[in-house]
Amino acid sequence: MKLFFFRIISILCFFLSGLSLSGQNTSPKLHLLEIPDSLHKGRFWVTAAAGTAIYSTASVILWNSWYKDYPISKFHFFDDRGEWQNMDKVGHFTQTWLEAYNGFNGARWTGMKRKNARWTAIALGMTLQLTVEVMDGFSEEWGFSWADIGANTLGAGFFLGQELLWEEQRFKLKISSNQPAYSSDPILSTDGNSVSSLKTRAEDLYGGTAAETFFKDYNAQTYWLSGNVHSFLKNKENSRFPKWLNIAFGYGANNMFGGYGNTWSEGDAVFVPDPIKYERYKEFYLSFDVDLSKLKVKSPVARFALGLLNWIKIPAPALEINTLGGVKFHPLIW
Repeated sequence: MKLFFFRIISILCFFLSGLSLSGQNTSPKLHLLEIPDSLHKGRFWVTAAAGTAIYSTASVILWNSWYKDYPISKFHFFDDRGEWQNMDKVGHFTQTWLEAYNGFNGARWTGMKRKNARWTAIALGMTLQLTVEVMDGFSEEWGFSWADIGANTLGAGFFLGQELLWEEQRFKLKISSNQPAYSSDPILSTDGNSVSSLKTRAEDLYGGTAAETFFKDYNAQTYWLSGNVHSFLKNKENSRFPKWLNIAFGYGANNMFGGYGNTWSEGDAVFVPDPIKYERYKEFYLSFDVDLSKLKVKSPVARFALGLLNWIKIPAPALEINTLGGVKFHPLIW
């Protein structure tokens, strides 16, 4: 869940997220959102200084807000494969791709050559994620996870592979979140002396506000692979197929009230909700999406604003298949 902290940081650090500004500026006066023909030293140093300051500040804030209240130990490793139905691993994959994508656009904004911008983007994504893992490694509560590093590497590779193949990201990774309505029905502890509920557990685990749910609640989140159909057409120029229309494949999971199982403690009391009624399961979706960077917008400022939102899945109808054997059609899902 800590990785979403760096999602916000990456957007602040390289603020040209999602912008697909085509063409190069040749006029003597460079518009703020135009890409220069060659390296713009002023932009480069401003971006480097701002990025370093934000990264350093964010790292300090993260350590003090997340780690300092837990015991510190010697650097150690932790195997968390399969935890949270692997939603956290999909999150690491998505986050590293997003940071690389943002970093690439930020580097290109400085006028950096495409090849150099690619590797700058990879370094950014891996460095941000490695920071979290190193902090985890010194925390007794967690540990350095090679599985997380693997997911981060795959995310960076997913960006690089598309850049090398097509010099564009035809597949974008996105996220959506729908706040669950957790039950307030009483759940007795195993000794019968205490009472809790799924709502109480969820608020303790994920938080209760809409913002906390969006960034922290694995039951609420869906991760999407959003592919642009038009970019794969052979006769693109003469095609009437909308350039902005994507097909999206989603993955989510539900009924998770612990990393590996739904048993939790509140003081000395232990709670175990009905394993049949609240069986953990996975969800797979097929839906439509909009690539906001493909919309015809004349204003550079409007394109910039749309680019900032292009990591969020657009609400649309969806077909769901889950591991409980269910098939559902959602008229609108987000």
